Amino acid sequence: MKVLVTGGAGFIGSAVVRKLVSQQLADVVTVDALTYAGNMASLAPVMEAPQHRFVRADIRDGAAMASLLEKEAPDAVMHLAAESHVDRSIDGPAAFIDTNIVGTYTLLEAVRGYWSGLPLPRKEAFRFHHVSTDEVYGSLGPSGAFKETTAYAPNSPYSASKAASDHLVRAWHHTYGLPVVTTNCSNNYGPYQFPEKLIPLMILNGLEDKPLPVYGAGANIRDWLHVEDHADALWLVLTRGMPGQVYNIGGDAERRNIDVVRLICDLLDDLVPSGKSRHELITFVTDRPGHDARYAMDISRISGELGWRPRHSFESGLRQTVDWYLGNRNWWEAVRTGRYAGNRLGLGANGVSTAPAGAP
Repeated sequence: MKVLVTGGAGFIGSAVVRKLVSQQLADVVTVDALTYAGNMASLAPVMEAPQHRFVRADIRDGAAMASLLEKEAPDAVMHLAAESHVDRSIDGPAAFIDTNIVGTYTLLEAVRGYWSGLPLPRKEAFRFHHVSTDEVYGSLGPSGAFKETTAYAPNSPYSASKAASDHLVRAWHHTYGLPVVTTNCSNNYGPYQFPEKLIPLMILNGLEDKPLPVYGAGANIRDWLHVEDHADALWLVLTRGMPGQVYNIGGDAERRNIDVVRLICDLLDDLVPSGKSRHELITFVTDRPGHDARYAMDISRISGELGWRPRHSFESGLRQTVDWYLGNRNWWEAVRTGRYAGNRLGLGANGVSTAPAGAP
């Protein structure tokens, strides 16, 4: 089996590529435009593997996508290429519209053209897997969880752009018959995550005795999913999911943002003691505009139909993540010196701040 993975040099995409190649589950063609969040170093463990090939290309380039599909003749496409950070979408929504909506449309059309020309057995077996987010559902109250049937109510430019891309994928299935599966996941964490996100930012700031900025009172709740558990789920959905179906993927690990930060402080104090506790570095900052209160995922469909459940507890997964950042300083130092220095994002076009980014 050959799989083409878009956004394969990003955080989740590279985890998928490493899994498929290292476990010899498929031949993989990794496609990435290598924007700020794409990192070739995240593919280093599999870069030279004979069943892996990297292509630098942009999903917004329809001719390039059509040519690549004809040349590589994949059996499936896993679409993970996206602008993905809420704070960046507040500061610059245009890039999110361009990549997440126009890019997905362009890719869908290239894939539809390629798929239409396949012989019948390959045509029936082909899958287009669209990877999306729980943020398309909006915000939850103190109880309940998002189901696959929950109405969409996106509240940020990022989530609105992902909701639009989800609808495009659904339409291409129902209108043209393209065999698609869609997954909506909760907040990911783990090795190789770009350090603008909450967990790596807190780890790295804590290591450097910098402030640990927490939005508002830190009461916003997220369900945390280890990226390796997510990669496992994505492979199951690609190979065993029903065409046209949507699957929610979550970590069964709801935590308040402040509790996540405090646990990171405890781990850093234990693993790399400093002159003072990292808890003293916690700083509460002005909240993000339109900050959703709570996300939680009902994973009964993927558990019941495909037998998937997360392998990592949040505590064990977070410790593994902290250990990874401690042991891979070269990876994150290159990112922080080259593309992201820890400055705060998400204040809007006219916002000015020198404080680092905050919670998701």
